[in-house]
Amino acid sequence: MIYKGFKFGMLLQLAIGPMCLMVFNTSATYGFLVGLSLVLAISLIDGLYITLSGLGIAAIINKDKIKSAIKIFGCIVLLWFGTSTITGAFGVNLLPDFKLFSNVTNKNIFIKGLLLTASNPLTIIFWGGVFSTQVAENNLNKKQLILFGFGCVLSTLFFLTLISFLGSVLSGFLPQTIIKILNVMVGLVLIYFGIRLLYKK
Repeated sequence: MIYKGFKFGMLLQLAIGPMCLMVFNTSATYGFLVGLSLVLAISLIDGLYITLSGLGIAAIINKDKIKSAIKIFGCIVLLWFGTSTITGAFGVNLLPDFKLFSNVTNKNIFIKGLLLTASNPLTIIFWGGVFSTQVAENNLNKKQLILFGFGCVLSTLFFLTLISFLGSVLSGFLPQTIIKILNVMVGLVLIYFGIRLLYKK
């Protein structure tokens, strides 16, 4: 079941999202260890959301009013981080008093990763659907579902660690201009995902 979950998770990882780009960019700019702390943050929230969906929280979140509030919250967080990432590429700090955006360390990139990954709790609904399908099609019991979910989290950890490693290796070949362009791209992708989350049905 762990292998099945890992395979399923790897299929999801191939749909490159904003966090994947952010891991690559962070590792290219600040090195593998800083990128790895971001990977751990993403995997932790993934694991939390998978656990919550397994506990049946998806049914509560799926209510219209709660869903709308989550969309607005997620949109604000993604727009906020996206804009800050773009301006940060040019040395302009939009929130100078907020340590999360300056002097990048393992600790604050970890917190940033937690906030960004947590900005879309609607993921719980997706995982709720995945687990329901697994139960219906494969008649899985609780233990098997736990192992399947664990495999999915492992795929996130494995894939993003690989991306982080690639980013750190390629950093020596990437001029500062390219790294700035990467920062702007990550910012634009975050803004795009924020707007898309708000209008997603």
